[in-house]
Amino acid sequence: MATASINHSILANHVSRVRTQTPRNASFSVRCMAEEKQPQQPMTTSSGTTPPPAAAQTPVETRTFPPPRAAPKKMSTKFGDLLAFSGPAPERINGRLAMIGFVAAMGVEVARGTDVAAQLADGGLPWFVITSVVLSVASLIPLSQGVSVESKSDGLMSSSAEMWNGRAAMLGLVALVLTEVAKGGALI
Repeated sequence: MATASINHSILANHVSRVRTQTPRNASFSVRCMAEEKQPQQPMTTSSGTTPPPAAAQTPVETRTFPPPRAAPKKMSTKFGDLLAFSGPAPERINGRLAMIGFVAAMGVEVARGTDVAAQLADGGLPWFVITSVVLSVASLIPLSQGVSVESKSDGLMSSSAEMWNGRAAMLGLVALVLTEVAKGGALI
């Protein structure tokens, strides 16, 4: 009942500081940082009495909140900045190409039994070049318009997951080629 009356007084009176007594004589303090400089209003309990003055009570915990985050920096849309070593495009494009390349290489290897070198020699090189150009252009268009990948990222298909999957695919593709070279033929 006392909690309900305190909640009612908070909502009705716009109190900036609330102190209540618990059965163990510990106090609980709730403060609104935005209204810190406003004069305090005396709070009454459900019995109509005023609680002891603030000097007699010691707060158990006072919580401070971090300052609000600064607005994210605007991304540069210059072609050179997008493709810079630390820019947003190179690792993302390489990761996307590696994901497609790893799946395609494994698929052809399972279907035909040929290794990656044989796949490139048997007409795979033009497909690789065409796929690289199309995927690179498709990845650069939104970035050149100022749309970041993180702004379109949500849930399971996040930009972080894409980066980690791309890194795994790059390592997988290199491991596949090195294994085939060491083995002297197709993996399967």
